[in-house]
Amino acid sequence: MKRFFKPVPKDGSPAKKRPAAAADSGDAPAAAGAGGEEVGPCEEPRKFLTWNANSLLLRMKSDWPAFSQFVARLDPDVICVQEVRMPAAGSKGAPKNPSEIKDDTTSSRDEKQVVLRALSSSPFKDYRVWWSLSDSKYAGTAMFIKKKFEPKKVSFNLDRTSSKHEMDGRVIIVEFESFLLLNTYAPNNGWKEEENSFQRRRKWDKRMLEFVQCVDKPLIWCGDLNVSHEEIDVSHPDFLSSAKLNGYTPPNKEDCGQPGFTLAERHRFGNILSQGKLVDAYRHLHKEKDMDSGFSWSGHPIGKYRGKRMRIDYFLVSEQLKDRIISCEMHGRGIELEGTSSSPLS
Repeated sequence: MKRFFKPVPKDGSPAKKRPAAAADSGDAPAAAGAGGEEVGPCEEPRKFLTWNANSLLLRMKSDWPAFSQFVARLDPDVICVQEVRMPAAGSKGAPKNPSEIKDDTTSSRDEKQVVLRALSSSPFKDYRVWWSLSDSKYAGTAMFIKKKFEPKKVSFNLDRTSSKHEMDGRVIIVEFESFLLLNTYAPNNGWKEEENSFQRRRKWDKRMLEFVQCVDKPLIWCGDLNVSHEEIDVSHPDFLSSAKLNGYTPPNKEDCGQPGFTLAERHRFGNILSQGKLVDAYRHLHKEKDMDSGFSWSGHPIGKYRGKRMRIDYFLVSEQLKDRIISCEMHGRGIELEGTSSSPLS
């Protein structure tokens, strides 16, 4: 899913949208970014895009020309990516480096070359890239930031004090002079208590609550948060709230239903918003349900999930930033989110 948040400059005047243009020549983006790296102050980004790529490598092999045109047209300052699904560097049985792409086998070297070629073409060669990768082709996040912007600090763990990455590469935090930018890929709640997925999601939500209560700057939080907060955020609330997997019913009634739309998840998410004094940027601007382009996840096009959709990708911003939101749009249309590669929102 892609999302777009554009605050206005500090003087209060609307930020002008820059025309899309081909990037100038330059080095390929660096596939690196050490935790806690300190760099000098600079101009700050104002246009953001978030995208669950559902395998970035697959998109680079199949949808990259279309996505490149989309990015060139939108011209975001920052692109936050979830579900990168590329393994971290490091041989089998050895410690991994989540900031680097695996390249110790013939197949992994070939895949890395696909990535480097894609990122050395316009418009991506104007961006520097930070990775937080899993040990396998699972989860993972990336942050593309235009080279003209210099973050004060880049972290990969919610505690922001260590160079350690979160498990599965689910977090990238970038500090700028006047705000924090958080990119996350939240774990799916799953269907069954005994599979430990409920416990994993509860622990994640607890840690996110602690994080938003302790941030020391205004926050822009985006990504695939794997939850639909209210009934307005899904196409078929009755169907999704009563959904079951193979007839299984969890012991706790609040854990029943489609993962991402259980009462337990929705209540915890609401508490995170209220305790963190956060505003849902999309819902702040779009008060009514949009059955055509108001969702970021769509069920399988064949079977009972056809046409069932959810909004699980977000831009959440600190309350003091809400009056600086110019637009927040999703780019998929219809029951199959046509016009996008995977699930884009800007």
